[in-house]
Amino acid sequence: MLPNQMNDICPIEAREGAIAILNTLRGEGFETYFAGGCVRDRLLSKAPTEYDIATAARPDDIKTIFPKAKSVGEAFGVMLVRSHNNMYDIATFRSDGPYSDHRHPDQVQFSDAQHDAARRDFTINGLFEDPIEEKIIDYVGGTADMDDRIIRAIGDPIKRIEEDHLRMLRAIRFSARFEFSIESETGNAIRELSMELAGVSRERIGEEVKKMLTDPNRGVAAWEIQYLGLDRVIFAEESCMNAPTRVGRLPCNASYATALASWILDRHTSETDLLSKASHWRSQLLLSNKVHDEVCEILSLHQKLFSWSTLGTATQKRTVASEHCMSALAIIQAEDRPLFVHIHRGISLLERTGISPERLIDGNDLLKSGIPPSPTIGDVLETVYDAQLEGSINTYEDAISLALAIYREFQDS
Repeated sequence: MLPNQMNDICPIEAREGAIAILNTLRGEGFETYFAGGCVRDRLLSKAPTEYDIATAARPDDIKTIFPKAKSVGEAFGVMLVRSHNNMYDIATFRSDGPYSDHRHPDQVQFSDAQHDAARRDFTINGLFEDPIEEKIIDYVGGTADMDDRIIRAIGDPIKRIEEDHLRMLRAIRFSARFEFSIESETGNAIRELSMELAGVSRERIGEEVKKMLTDPNRGVAAWEIQYLGLDRVIFAEESCMNAPTRVGRLPCNASYATALASWILDRHTSETDLLSKASHWRSQLLLSNKVHDEVCEILSLHQKLFSWSTLGTATQKRTVASEHCMSALAIIQAEDRPLFVHIHRGISLLERTGISPERLIDGNDLLKSGIPPSPTIGDVLETVYDAQLEGSINTYEDAISLALAIYREFQDS
């Protein structure tokens, strides 16, 4: 199913469309099941909106049965079919050959359901569902691992990870997301092969890290990444054993940028040049300009908030009015509860006189008062606004009078 459709799909409609495809394929005599994540999620009492369908039908058969089917990976037996206004991936049962590029099999051989399950990554993703008979088909021990809340590689974990090194991060993401533990042999394989992650593209690594850090269990994922040594490759830094406590204590809805800033602080608490770390992480994770700028802003605001009591009223108000102040404050809450309470009380007091009131004057007012256009106008306006925020001026006349005095000072200096 196309990723950008997932958020708008009704779970019931998604399942109905998938069942319609399954019944059509079975009606033509082809063994067909739901496969992978949708089966896992239903067993975890989550309503899937994305259904993958696995079948004995070959791509040519699928095109015959569904003339409008589109090829999205025909060499691997994957076709795209529309049903009930939704799109679904239909994959032919297959066995995979060697993965020389550590991402895709060099060749595939169409086979049966049992071999198809055996070539998948983790046991919880190797299950099939027969929605008509309402039963689970399990060739890999996935149901037992679901009951025991374990992430276990199918077969030899070294071989599974060698096929696609990104599976190391996927194991951690599933472990954190579902609150499962990583089975010991699988964990040992990840640690042993951790440096092989360097061969995975920065785009793929960045995508996995983003998925983990935008999940409420982001703290568990961050710790597992460090514990298994993958942080050495992800960040090109020495492995860190500092517990990512800030990351783990953030609100569930914290943004990606907030989580990144928190993790930088967790890993580099004693360092002063955190903005250079943000720049380094930008290149390692291929962060967008927007996310990078947000991280830098949050780190800067965090530093200001730690000096809250020494800031003047105007600076406090400007800080609180900043777009990402609440993100920085969330980090404060995660690391220093008394300071958070102190700042929160201070903000309540500031709100009585207005955090960001409408300015008493603007540039046009200065021009009308006789101040000629010059580069100093902006500085004059900001100094006047600081006085307004401090409460030392309250009227248009006071603002103009102060602006003229400030301008004369600039001229005399």
